[in-house]
Amino acid sequence: MKRMIFDDDHDMFRDGVRRFMQSEIEPKIEQWRENGCCDPVAFLRAGEQGLLCMWADEKYGGLGIEDFRFEQVVIEETIRHGDIGLFLTLHSRLVGPYIGHLGSEPLKARLLPKCISGETILGIAMTEPNAGSDLAGMKSRATRDGDDWILNGSKTFISNGINGGAFIVAARTVPGKPHGIGLFVVEDDMQGFSRGRNLKKMGLKTQDTAELFFENVRIPAENVLGDPEKGFYNLMHHLAEERLISACQEVAHAQVAFDLTMDYILERKAFGKPIAAFQNSRFKMAEMRTSLDILQTFIDQCVLLHNQGELSAELAAEAKLFASELESTVMDNCVQLHGGSGYMSEYRISHMFTDARVSRIYAGSSEIMKEIIARSIGLDERKLLG
Repeated sequence: MKRMIFDDDHDMFRDGVRRFMQSEIEPKIEQWRENGCCDPVAFLRAGEQGLLCMWADEKYGGLGIEDFRFEQVVIEETIRHGDIGLFLTLHSRLVGPYIGHLGSEPLKARLLPKCISGETILGIAMTEPNAGSDLAGMKSRATRDGDDWILNGSKTFISNGINGGAFIVAARTVPGKPHGIGLFVVEDDMQGFSRGRNLKKMGLKTQDTAELFFENVRIPAENVLGDPEKGFYNLMHHLAEERLISACQEVAHAQVAFDLTMDYILERKAFGKPIAAFQNSRFKMAEMRTSLDILQTFIDQCVLLHNQGELSAELAAEAKLFASELESTVMDNCVQLHGGSGYMSEYRISHMFTDARVSRIYAGSSEIMKEIIARSIGLDERKLLG
C-alpha cells in the first residue's frame, strides 16, 4: 500500500538513512548481539550523519527539524537494515526533548552539542526494583541542599544503561505527596553515581540495559529540569510521544517480519510445492497484510496529529496497544510459517520473536493502555464505584 504521509524530502532522507544503516550498522549487528551491547561508536556515526536530536536548534549543532516524520524514517530504516535494539530514537526523541524543553541554558549549551554528535548517549531512569508503572511507589529521593540537590536511590531496567553518559532521573522531592517528583540530569562523572552489570534479557540483545545507583549524588541547580516538584506532570506531557515512538517501532518490526516470511515461504518447499501455495499460508499472509495496512494507516495519522500538536495521550495509548499486540501476533505467525527454521538463531525471525515480547510491557503495559483508553470513554472505575 502506498503511504501518502511522506513527500520528496522524506524520500530523499530515507535513501540516505538506508545507505547509512546498510554500510555502518547492518554488518555489525551479529557481533553486537553476541556482545549483549551495541558499540557506542554507532551513535557517533549516526551523529556524523545528522540523525540524532534533529529537533535541536542550530545554535547547539542540531538541524531544527521538528517534523516527526523524519524520526519515523529513522525508526523504520533502523529496524529494517539494523536492529530494533539500537535505541537511537530513545536518545533523540524520548530523552533529549526533556533537556531541550526543560533544561537550563547552561545545561543545554554544555550537553546538547554532545548529544547531537553522539559523544554523550542519553537514558531515562524511572523504573525501580519495586516501582514500575506506578510512579507513586518511587523510593529514590532528592533533598535540597542550598541551590543543589542530593540524590539517593536506585533504578533498574534502564535502557542505554551501560553506554549512557547522561541520565534523566526521576526522584521524590516532596515526602508524602505521590506526584511530588523532580527530574534531574545525572552525568556519568558525578561522584556517587555508579552502574551495575549489563542485565541479561530474553531479547533485545543489542540493547544495553543496566541498574543505576545514586549515593549522595550532588546535583547542581543547572541540572534540574523544570520545577523540581512537578516532574510527574512533565513526564505525563511527554508520554504521548513515547507511546507513538513505541507504536512506530512495533509496526515497522512487524512489517519486516512479514517481508522475511514472504521471502521464506516462496522459496521453501514442502510435499513438493512452495509453502506459499498452501491455503493456510496464503490466508495467514492475507490476514496479516490487512491488519498491518490498517495499523500503518492509523499510526501515520497519529504522526500527522502529533506534528500539529493534537495527539492526545488516549489516542497514543490506542496506537501503542494495537501495535504491540499486533506485532506479537505477527511474530508468532511468522515463526510458525518458518517451521523449525523459525526456532533457529541463524534465522532473523527467531531473534525478532523474542525482541518483540517486551513491546507489550515497556512504555506502558497493554493493561495500563487499556485502563487509559477505558477511562477516556467514560469507564473510570473510581467514578463508577463512587
